[in-house]
Amino acid sequence: MITIVFYILAAITLGTGILTVISRNPIHSAVYMVICFFSIAGHFLLINAQFLAVVHVIVYAGAIMVLLLFTLMLMNLNEQHEEKKKIAGRIAAVLAACLTGFVLLASVVKASPVIEGYSAAGTDFQSVKVIGQVLLDEYLVPFEFASILLITAMIGAVMISKQSKKNAQE
Repeated sequence: MITIVFYILAAITLGTGILTVISRNPIHSAVYMVICFFSIAGHFLLINAQFLAVVHVIVYAGAIMVLLLFTLMLMNLNEQHEEKKKIAGRIAAVLAACLTGFVLLASVVKASPVIEGYSAAGTDFQSVKVIGQVLLDEYLVPFEFASILLITAMIGAVMISKQSKKNAQE
């Protein structure tokens, strides 16, 4: 039964992930991304990580998607105002994507499993206390960088929106 649920969630995750990337409407992409986030939370529930599932839904499907939709609405993206991308830019994007895929594939092939040195520590790694301690001790800098990145992206969206309104008035 769990295997069937896993495959259903995996199909939903992959399908909505692909639809997020190929959708032309940014609002539809955001909705597909929310569905993808919920299915990933379902994967967390399958591995008995309830806290991570709830945090994933609250943080990603809630806060990040509201921020993304806010910036999309603020930027007012229309297809009429978009200029066509040059062929050199498209080629560069495809080349960068292929290179990134090659690096990821090479890192997966060359990776050695860590499970060999695993030993039971007797600690409950799902407790909120342990997760908070690890997050604020070992991963404090990446956590703060993520918040700065989100604030910078929102400020950038506001600045782009203000500049395009100034150009429209002139």
